[in-house]
Amino acid sequence: MFAIVQAAGWPIWPLLLASVISVALIIERLLALRRAKVVPGGLLQRAVGEFKRGANNDKLLEELERHSPLGRVLSAGLRNVNTSREIMKESIEEAGGAVAHELNRYLTTLGTIASISPLMGLFGTVVGMIEIFGSQSPTGTNPQQLASGIAIALYNTGFGIFIAIPSLIFWRHFRAQVDGFVVEMEQQAVRLVEYMHGDRK
Repeated sequence: MFAIVQAAGWPIWPLLLASVISVALIIERLLALRRAKVVPGGLLQRAVGEFKRGANNDKLLEELERHSPLGRVLSAGLRNVNTSREIMKESIEEAGGAVAHELNRYLTTLGTIASISPLMGLFGTVVGMIEIFGSQSPTGTNPQQLASGIAIALYNTGFGIFIAIPSLIFWRHFRAQVDGFVVEMEQQAVRLVEYMHGDRK
């Protein structure tokens, strides 16, 4: 493997860096975007029940805010429970926007790596081709040496595509997952407003 990296030349080093960043981001997002961590089941009913009992609502709201992204949205709504329905909805939307932004963290970087890795690989191949043809003597060429040089230059393109495929797959997966979480949190927030304003029991 190290021999391939050495043979491919300096353009492969940015690709190696991109691959390390991509793997780190994928692992981080896999851990951060777990359903149990983002939209825990039964949180809405538990929060409403404890809030209506009213033992220590300030402490409840602080714990809810630290609990999960859904908890932050519900906490914003419960802090404005004594205001009008419109103000309560606005506070939930503001908190939801911040939570959605946080859930999308690093996805732009992952998408960028997926997009530019093939181009970086192609650039490395072009640089390799220029060096190969530039080193040929005007009197004659060795076909075997030329073929070997072209094969080595193509390592960059192959490695760039190899990085781009999983990066693109995970980027699309995480985007769809975040969109699903945002929709689910919106539904929970609507239920919260209805519970607290007496439209639901």
